[in-house]
Amino acid sequence: MNAPHLPKNPPTLQGLVQAIEQAQAEDSLSNPFSATQWETLSAYLQPHTLAASQILFTKGVLDRTLYLVESGNLSVHYEDEKQRLRMAVVGPGSVVGEGGFFSHRPRSATVQAAAPSRLWALPALRFTELSNRQPALALALCMAVGAVVSKRLVDRRRRVAAT
Repeated sequence: MNAPHLPKNPPTLQGLVQAIEQAQAEDSLSNPFSATQWETLSAYLQPHTLAASQILFTKGVLDRTLYLVESGNLSVHYEDEKQRLRMAVVGPGSVVGEGGFFSHRPRSATVQAAAPSRLWALPALRFTELSNRQPALALALCMAVGAVVSKRLVDRRRRVAAT
């Protein structure tokens, strides 16, 4: 098997790890990883910044990228079948894009930065690489993100946050 193409100095996830550990929201990620595992995971994640009001993705777009939120707040919104606007706010220590990531279906909502935000993107192709090279790490990440989805589905007010 070929060695993974990893950057010589992968970006640091220290801010993301702190955000997860300090998150108070009910739908935040738990931290299932050691420092070494975070370091390994950093080679698969891409830093992404948004200015206030910038759109991350829109409802209906077919994209499987998963985003881990380090800082800022993201507004998740869509119009339901009765043309009512449904909203949720996702903050540091949580994720967005998990619906498309798991379902392979178009985005169910639009996500826009409510404040300047720093995210870490995990595109589907990079997740496939992670799964092939580090299956235990990929499984732990899926379980952590699956727990977020589960929390959102139980809480009617947070369901809209499942994107």
